[in-house]
Amino acid sequence: MAIILCIETSTTNCSVAIAVDGEIKAIREENNKEYSHAEKLHVFIEEVLNDANLVKSRLNAVAVSKGPGSYTGLRIGVSAAKGLCFALDIPLISTFTLQVLVQQVVCEDCYIIPLLDARRMEVYSAVFNSEKKQLRETKAEILDENSFSDYLNERKTIFIGDGSNKFESLCKHENAVFHKDAIPSSADMAAMAEAKYKISDFENVAYFEPFYLKEFILG
Repeated sequence: MAIILCIETSTTNCSVAIAVDGEIKAIREENNKEYSHAEKLHVFIEEVLNDANLVKSRLNAVAVSKGPGSYTGLRIGVSAAKGLCFALDIPLISTFTLQVLVQQVVCEDCYIIPLLDARRMEVYSAVFNSEKKQLRETKAEILDENSFSDYLNERKTIFIGDGSNKFESLCKHENAVFHKDAIPSSADMAAMAEAKYKISDFENVAYFEPFYLKEFILG
């Protein structure tokens, strides 16, 4: 039986869950645009352990969403995850944030394009098919009215994430569907983390860093 603590802090949502054999047993999350991660994360970790009637020593692994996303959010989440792994001598599992977001979509014969806000008209994006297989590399790209036209011209395309708000104002294609309010959640990490745990797909705790995708810019 694998007991995995899942941490998702790549966006405004500070989200923590306990998964047992790939199923969520307890979850705490707060979507706060002021980024309350530093104040809430460790409180949420204690609360989900209490809710699941577990102590930290029972954990078999910690899974953390690795990005792309908010620099501050990613640093806080990864630092907490690495600290727990060091202290408990358990493995660290990373999950790709855009793939975590894609887990919320169920469709047939469609494209799924997660869009996370990356300031101004830029987004972090990738392209997946209905089976959640990634078809195109992850990019930080500036949106315009022709973005993703190759996919839209082929079939129904679902845009999910807070970056979808930006693209909806530009895109009037009949095949476009927008899930603007969706945010990455630890609830969607459980199955991915369990699959990696079973094949011992672990990160090097000492050297693991978030996937920032682009350099930090002040202002």
